Amino acid sequence: MAEDLNAKVEKALDEIRPFLQNDGGDINLLSIEDEKIVRVQLVGACVDCSVNQMTLKSGVELTIKKHAPQIEEVINVVA
Repeated sequence: MAEDLNAKVEKALDEIRPFLQNDGGDINLLSIEDEKIVRVQLVGACVDCSVNQMTLKSGVELTIKKHAPQIEEVINVVA
């Protein structure tokens, strides 16, 4: 089950990754906790972007929830 969820989250990230890379950024999956919370890390230009929280919630989180509806929250871990 966890491997299936991991694959779904990675598929979601692959869907949004080209948009982030187009702006000089990217995103890494760090962990999935209790099959409900996804921890990611925005990298590159996304780190200092003024709209990264909007990108995280309206882009990344919605895309992940589309692929894995059991996910409740996506958290960006700042390095």
